[in-house]
Amino acid sequence: MAKYIMALDQGTTSSRAIIFDKSGNIIGKAQNEFEQIYPHAGWVEHDPLAILYSQFQSVSQCLIDANVEPGEIAGIGITNQRETTILWDRQTGKPVYNAIVWQCRRTADYCEKLKADGLEDYIKEHTGLLIDAYFSGTKIKWILDNVPEAQALAKEGRLLFGTVETWIIWNLTGGSVHVTDYSNASRTMLFDVDKLCWDEFLCEKMGIPMSILPEPVPSSKVYGRVGRGILGLEAFEGIPISGAIGDQPAALFGQACFNPGQAKNTYGTGCFLLMNTGETRVRSKNNLLTGVAWGIGDKVEYSIEGSAFNAGSVIKWLRDELQIINSAKRCDELAESVPDANGIYFVPAFTGLGAPYWDMYARGCIVGLTRGVNRAHVARAVLEAITYQMTDLLEAMKSDSGIDFTELRVDGGASVSDIMLQIQADMIRCNVNRPKTVETTALGAAYLAGLAVGFWESKEEIEKNRQVERIFTPQMPQEKRDEIYAGWKRAVECSKGWAK
Repeated sequence: MAKYIMALDQGTTSSRAIIFDKSGNIIGKAQNEFEQIYPHAGWVEHDPLAILYSQFQSVSQCLIDANVEPGEIAGIGITNQRETTILWDRQTGKPVYNAIVWQCRRTADYCEKLKADGLEDYIKEHTGLLIDAYFSGTKIKWILDNVPEAQALAKEGRLLFGTVETWIIWNLTGGSVHVTDYSNASRTMLFDVDKLCWDEFLCEKMGIPMSILPEPVPSSKVYGRVGRGILGLEAFEGIPISGAIGDQPAALFGQACFNPGQAKNTYGTGCFLLMNTGETRVRSKNNLLTGVAWGIGDKVEYSIEGSAFNAGSVIKWLRDELQIINSAKRCDELAESVPDANGIYFVPAFTGLGAPYWDMYARGCIVGLTRGVNRAHVARAVLEAITYQMTDLLEAMKSDSGIDFTELRVDGGASVSDIMLQIQADMIRCNVNRPKTVETTALGAAYLAGLAVGFWESKEEIEKNRQVERIFTPQMPQEKRDEIYAGWKRAVECSKGWAK
C-alpha cells in the first residue's frame, strides 16, 4: 500500500531525496554533492549526467535510510534549481554540452544587445522578467551558436531543451515525456505568462527553434511513470511522476502560502522573497519579477518575487574573511550582547544592489562609525542589514500589489537566528512565522505530487499539516522603527555607484 510521497530536490551543489508521510513528516532523506565546473571567470557549468547520477543515488540511499519499499511510494515530486539549461540528443540521450548554470554570466553581452534592440518592455510585459543572463533563453542561444553539434541536431529534429526538472523527468520516463512546469517555463525569458505558451516572437528573435522546447504543463499532474530499466531504479518502475516546480515557488507552496498576500522569505546565501498574488498577475513598477507560482488543474496562481544577493553570505564573510566570529551562532551571541548597532549601518552590496535598486556598481560599506563601535555592533549591523533588505523588498511588493501583509513565513539556514527574526518583525511591522519543518522546498514538491495522485485531497488538508515552531511579533515602537529605516535608506545612498 502506498503510504508516502518522495520529493527529489535537485539543487545547485547537491541532489537530495526526501520521503514524507501524510502528515508532512520526514521519514528519510539522503543527499549527494556533485562537481561545480568553472571554465572561465564568471562561467558556471554542471555535468548533466552527474546531476542524474547524484539524484538517482540519493533516491536509492533514501529508501534504505527510511526502510521503505518502492511500492510504498504513491508518487514522485521534483523541485529544482531554476534557469539552469541543458540541451541533449533525443535519440542517444547524451547532452551536447554541459548544463549552463543559473549563476553563469557568459551571455551578459548578448543581453545588452537585446536591450539595445529595444526588447526590454516587450520581455517585461510578456514574460514578467527583466533582460538578464540569469534566465535560460540566452543560455540556449549560446549553446546553439557555439556547439556545432547542437545546430546539426536541431535541423534533424533531434535536439531537446530542458531545465533540470525536464531533464530528470525525461530520463525517469525512459525518454517518453518532454515537459516543463509553468513555474520553470516562467524563468526562461521565452514564456508568455498570460497565455501559458512559448512566445513565438522571442524564440524567432533569439534564433531558438520552437521544436526543441518542452510542453508547458501544470505543476501538479501525472506526467508519466518511471520507465523500465532505469539504472539503479528498476524497482521504481510504474511509480507516477506527478509534480514539478522550481525551488522558490516550491518553498512558497510548502509554506502553505495559498492566499493572495501570503509571503515567504528564504534566508540562504541570498534571500528570496515571494508573495502569492492569486490568479492575478502583478506588473511590477519596482523592478520585481512576476511569473506563474504553480498550476493545479486548469487554474494557475501567480507570484511576485524579489531577491537580495547577499544575506547568509555576509555572516560567512564575518567568519572567513574578517574572522570576527567562528560560527553563525557566535554572530547571534555578539548581536544579542548589545541593545543596538551603536549608530552604524552595514550595506552588503558586495556584488551590487538587487531589487528594488538595481545598481550593479554599488559596493558594500559601513557608515556611521565612531570610536565606541566594537565587533558586537558590527555583528548586529550585519543581521540588521539582512532584515533591512527584506523590508525594502516587502515595501516594493506592497506598492506593486496594493496588498498588505499579515505575516511573513520564513525558512532557510539563517532563519534559525531568533534575534534576526525579531528585528525582521520590528522592521516589517507584522508577524514572522517560522515552521517546525524547514524542508519547505522539498515539501512543496511532495504536496503537489500528492495532490495529483489523491494522496492529499486539497490545499486545505495540506494547510492543516503546517506546524509553527515560533512566531515573532513586532516589539519596537513605530516612531523608532521609522527612524532606523530612514537611516538605512541614507546608508544605501552612500553605497551606490561606487565602482563606476
